[in-house]
Order: sequence, then C-alpha cells, then structure tokens
Amino acid sequence: MAVDRTPVLKRCRSLGMEPMYLGINKTSKRKLTRANRKVSEYGLQLREKQKAKFIYGMLEKPFHNLFEKAERMPGLTGPNLMTLLELRLDNIVFRMGFARTRREARQIVDHKHVLVNGKCINIPSYRVNPGDKIEIKEKSKSLQRYKDIVEANAGHTAPAWMEADLESLSGTVLEKPMREQIDVPVNETLIVELYSK
Repeated sequence: MAVDRTPVLKRCRSLGMEPMYLGINKTSKRKLTRANRKVSEYGLQLREKQKAKFIYGMLEKPFHNLFEKAERMPGLTGPNLMTLLELRLDNIVFRMGFARTRREARQIVDHKHVLVNGKCINIPSYRVNPGDKIEIKEKSKSLQRYKDIVEANAGHTAPAWMEADLESLSGTVLEKPMREQIDVPVNETLIVELYSK
C-alpha cells in the first residue's frame, strides 16, 4: 500500500496552510523562502488539488475517482466533491472528535474499532449517508487510547450537520454538509479547472 511519508509540517509549509486543519497543534518556526517566484495558473490549480489530497489523506487515483463521481452527481462539481470528501468514514470519525487527526481516524477505522449502524466497517473511504449512526465498539471504549482522545478533545464541538456524544463515543450524521459548512481552506473551483483540461 502506498503511504505518504512526507513530514507534516514541511508539507503544510509548502502548501501554504495551517497544520490546525489536520488536527495538529504544532507550528513550524521555519519560513518557506521562495525568491519572489510567480506561480503559474496551473501551479495554483495543482497546489489546491495537492492541498485537498493532503488534508483528507488521499492518493491520486482514489481522489480522481471521487472527482468523477462528483461530476456525475446533480449540481456543481466542486461543492459535490467537497461533500463526498466530508462523508468519508475516516473524516466523520475525526469530525465527531473520536480521533485527534484524520490519520488517527483512518487507523481507528482500519483496526475495526468503528461500527456504522451496528455493523463493523474497516474501510476508511466508506461513504456515510445521512441518518447513519457511527460509534466506537463497546469493547474498544475502555482502551486508554480513547480515554486520552476524550480528554484531548474535551472542548470539541461537532459541525452542525452531525450530532456527536464524546462520553458515549457515538454520533449520527444528520444531513449532507453544504459547502458553507465545510471549513477546509481549499478552492475547489481550481481543482475542477485542473481536471477539466
């Protein structure tokens, strides 16, 4: 399986984004020095795509497949793509506060700790539907890992389009998120332009 092993802070610097969008509180003291290089239109589009892939922890092929799915959906492709990215199971686990980062959420799903409507799902890219109940397995709730996560995410509030209870480690997706409800610093229009070439 392909894994991106680039240091997180270094990647954030090169993409010009804050690590907090990944759930990481660290900041880098280094500054990115580019000698007044003018970025081309293609360069801007590519950076936005790389940013989206990096935030959601995806590789090129699955990301492109998701884009094609967004194109086939009714409505605008850009907001559709962002909605599909948000409805991935690993992202839902992160948004509900059951993991500190999306990478940790992905591992939690991989290790079969997550139930969707009472059924164990270990596919991070699984698409969650409105009305689905997400919870951590009863057997896993007693692990020290989850006690640490609950402590670290004590002040965490889930987005308006979902309901989450950190104490019981369970939650429900109420509706599909609208683009205005997604607080990710990505200009999806540039991604659509890049793939439309």
